[in-house]
Amino acid sequence: MVAAVIYDPMRDELFSASRGSGAQLNGKPMHVSRIGQLAESLLATGFPSRKRHANPNIHFYQEFTLRSHGVRRAGSAALDLAYVACGRFDAFWEFNLNPWDTAAGILLIQEAGGRVTDFAGGKFQLNSREVLASNGLIHAELMDLFADMFAGRDLAPLLTPQEFARRRAAAAGR
Repeated sequence: MVAAVIYDPMRDELFSASRGSGAQLNGKPMHVSRIGQLAESLLATGFPSRKRHANPNIHFYQEFTLRSHGVRRAGSAALDLAYVACGRFDAFWEFNLNPWDTAAGILLIQEAGGRVTDFAGGKFQLNSREVLASNGLIHAELMDLFADMFAGRDLAPLLTPQEFARRRAAAAGR
């Protein structure tokens, strides 16, 4: 990949990059965020338009939601990656994307100072079936969480409605 362009017509924003020349948003330099902890990070992910029930990402969504500032789902992997590159999101992950979903965003993030790998930290390839993109500062923490989840370690239990109500009441009484 030597050049990248993503255009968002809703916001009239043009994200662009060329290898070795940095990344720009509407012609101005852009950089990934400086957030250094997952707990303070805003993340993004996506779900397939078909066969959502067969996709494991809902389990990852829950775990990342519990450990971060929040997770957003906009519906466009390309824009989610562009938003990581410009610092609006601190990280993005998703399963089973196609090269046309990721190619431009990957170069944007790399040129904006971020990191893109597979879930285990391996080199991202255009034919990869998984993508983990971040500002680089929280990447190791994200990979550790993926490793724990794939191994079934340290998963947060789902709260019952009664447990949730008790915690909410206790928090309100502080």
